[in-house]
Amino acid sequence: MILDRFKVPEGEEVHVSEDALRHTVTAIFSKLGVSAEDAAEAADVLTMTDLRGVETHGVSNMLRLYVQDYQAGKLNPAPGWTIERESPSTAVVDAERRLGVIVGPQAMRLAVEKAKQVGVGVVVVHNSGHFGAIGHHAMVAAEQNMVGVCYTAAGLSVVPTFASKAMFGTNPIAIAAPARNEAPVLFDVATSAIAGNKIRLAMRVGAPLLPGWVSDKEGRPLTEDVMVHDRNEFLQLPLGGTREQGSHKGYGFALMGEILGTLLGGAVPSMIDPTSGSKTHFAAYNIEAFTDPEVYMTTMDNMLETLRTAQPAEGHERVLYPGLSEHEESLERRAHGIPLHREVIDWFNSVTDELGLPAMATMA
Repeated sequence: MILDRFKVPEGEEVHVSEDALRHTVTAIFSKLGVSAEDAAEAADVLTMTDLRGVETHGVSNMLRLYVQDYQAGKLNPAPGWTIERESPSTAVVDAERRLGVIVGPQAMRLAVEKAKQVGVGVVVVHNSGHFGAIGHHAMVAAEQNMVGVCYTAAGLSVVPTFASKAMFGTNPIAIAAPARNEAPVLFDVATSAIAGNKIRLAMRVGAPLLPGWVSDKEGRPLTEDVMVHDRNEFLQLPLGGTREQGSHKGYGFALMGEILGTLLGGAVPSMIDPTSGSKTHFAAYNIEAFTDPEVYMTTMDNMLETLRTAQPAEGHERVLYPGLSEHEESLERRAHGIPLHREVIDWFNSVTDELGLPAMATMA
């Protein structure tokens, strides 16, 4: 499988338990001045991301960046936010440079509360730090038996179709939808051909990038495998890679994120102001405002089972739906531990030592 190249190589794995990871990550955030409640929130987002097997947005790549940004004064550790505009179904929030992995679940919970009252809740957040894996925030709604949707816009790493410079971030989109007996739907993807953090992960595990994933610094797509030694050597391409393969679709999805996550909240895109921070659109749809929840659950289970049991094409074991493999991976990792690269364990040991914290416990 293509994604196998991003897994921690055998012999480099060190397993840690969910509890040990949560405990250490919470302690690190607390030492950085984050409140106990917010530290637990951030640890939950990162730990659940690693449990689901999304290493690109878990502790391996992201925690060290968050630590650096707090220590450099780029992130605001104080709890809270400012609601700039509000109606029964909507809110616009200035995160005031707080970390998005903390603000994100809180924003979705506000959207859920509004959806309970009027059927749909939409919260747009701007001026934030990194939101992490936004599928986690969409799942906050799904866990309340609602459909959750997120659109994020931030950064300058992706080249629009036919452009010669980066003008978008990876601008991910996510949807999470509950089911009764099947694993919930969880679709969380970048609108670029490859998530930005997969490039960092490829560097760590020594894996090549595939043709059509990145361009050179002038926006010319690279059409053969390429090893990456410096993240800044490349720009990213939209989903599709080239116009012939549909890059205009990924470009359009990225623009959707800017409209719904940025302009709708009165914020400015990164292409106009690179210092404007991350922006995200959170939406919660109350199922009972649209249909009978029991009918929804029965039909959802029937649809997902139909997909899961479909006849696979030759050479493939089975058909998956978005969220199924993440659900299965979380069960496996809860039972046997979360595999981290030895380099990540070394980083944890150095940062806990620097902050005067006990080293994170690992599994035998």
